[in-house]
Amino acid sequence: MELIVINKEGKIWDVSGIATDISWKTTRTGKPATLELTLVDSGMYQHAKFGISNGDIVQFRKDGVDVFYGFVFSIDTGANQEMKLTAYDQIRYLLGNGSYVLQNITASEVISTIAKDRGLRLGTLDPAKYTIPSLIEDNKKLLDIIMGAVGSELQYMGQLMAFYDDFGKLTLRAPQAMLLNVVLGAGHYLYDYSLKKSIDDDTYNTILLYRDNEETGKREFYPVTDKDNVARWGILHLYQKADDKANAAQIQEKADNLLKLHNREKLSLSVQAIGDMRVRAGNFIYVLLDEFETQVFLVDQCSHKISGGEHTMSLDIKVV
Repeated sequence: MELIVINKEGKIWDVSGIATDISWKTTRTGKPATLELTLVDSGMYQHAKFGISNGDIVQFRKDGVDVFYGFVFSIDTGANQEMKLTAYDQIRYLLGNGSYVLQNITASEVISTIAKDRGLRLGTLDPAKYTIPSLIEDNKKLLDIIMGAVGSELQYMGQLMAFYDDFGKLTLRAPQAMLLNVVLGAGHYLYDYSLKKSIDDDTYNTILLYRDNEETGKREFYPVTDKDNVARWGILHLYQKADDKANAAQIQEKADNLLKLHNREKLSLSVQAIGDMRVRAGNFIYVLLDEFETQVFLVDQCSHKISGGEHTMSLDIKVV
């Protein structure tokens, strides 16, 4: 394990030997990755000039994996001679607001544009296939602008891309790049789980997209439904405005894709397992349980904990 802190003067502190607890948390959307550390502040071998300040860089590697590169945002100390640090990756700097008016742009290009405007480092940006005709966002959180663009790729092209910070570089990857050869199952790394099947959240068997036709002055509708599931569950409908500049074929394709995504029970798992540092939110992993055949699950949230030489992880995962 390598855990180092680099301050603004270029001093490098190896804190691997004085870290008693490490927690690394990732969420697929809406939040930066978090690294929380507990350090023994008065360790026997501590350098007399040792010190950590907000803004210092934290790098964490384990088991040959580049896990985390971020910046200290919080330092807690007390009478017990422990120091608790909270660090976030670059995505923390996307929580501020901004305004953008962009035309004919893909999700990859949106990320590149915002990153360059904010002076953030870029890594691999797999090309998104859908071109957004018009993106107009006023005083909106930058991360929400990006995730809205990434969401358009899923709605129009059926491709669930992953946006995250990969060891200090903003990254966008296609689904196939996020599949891990990791299998969790009873007696195979997994030691506890809870399973939930629901139609109560984000399940729709009827999609109704609409747009206002400025030439005719009429509202046009683009419906699609699954009659069998309507008979089974009742009408669960999604009523949504289509992009103004999308043509009829694009709107209908979006409606069809939305039905494919939402017209089913949501199967989700909360899992406690032996830790594997390769696993983060946005990955796809295999799950083997008696309740169903082996299938691929999406990691929605992931929390790793390293304490006393023991490495465990808690996952919220779901079928998409």
